[in-house]
Amino acid sequence: DIPSHLDDLSPTMLKKDYANLPIMNSVDDVVRRLLSLEMASQKEKMKVKIQQLVEKVRRSPNDNGSFEVQGKLKKGRVLIRTLEEHLQRHPKDKSNRRLMLMDVDRRRKMLGYLRRVNYSTFENTCRQLDIQYSPPQPYCRRVTKRWLVKKALCIKVFQEKQKLKAAERLKQRREWRARARAAREEKEKKAQEKRMQEKKVQEKQAQE
Repeated sequence: DIPSHLDDLSPTMLKKDYANLPIMNSVDDVVRRLLSLEMASQKEKMKVKIQQLVEKVRRSPNDNGSFEVQGKLKKGRVLIRTLEEHLQRHPKDKSNRRLMLMDVDRRRKMLGYLRRVNYSTFENTCRQLDIQYSPPQPYCRRVTKRWLVKKALCIKVFQEKQKLKAAERLKQRREWRARARAAREEKEKKAQEKRMQEKKVQEKQAQE
């Protein structure tokens, strides 16, 4: 049987929703056993485990707003461990493997942010949560002959397309200029006709 990371939880511990209730001190053993981790599901055990991890990374007893407490680092750690154990039992489960890889990538991004912002807190969080952080490798593409030919072809196609677009833009710009020139000439012609009509009216009034 594969050991679980939830085995260190005591069966006599109460569930998260009932752990801090004062009335639990006066209930009988049957009720206490029903509300303990002995009869709890894996989801309830994961809640208790997450709460324990919160207590580890908490900066102070009243700390409820720090990144390591509010973030999903602790929950991601529990989910990743649970999925790893599941995949050891069911190695062909590709759906859960994909979910685990997504959680690992999400956790790496959050740890990278915490590493940039506060390095001492990052170190303490990794130590308390037992996480080994490896920074992402710089992007380096292997240069092959096929890749060089493909890149040259893409550049050539891009340049030809830019030439066609430039010709279309030039043609469109000329059409706009011709249309604007025609509109301006039409406006000047109408203004000239209006001035001629006003001049004729003035001459007619002067003759009368």
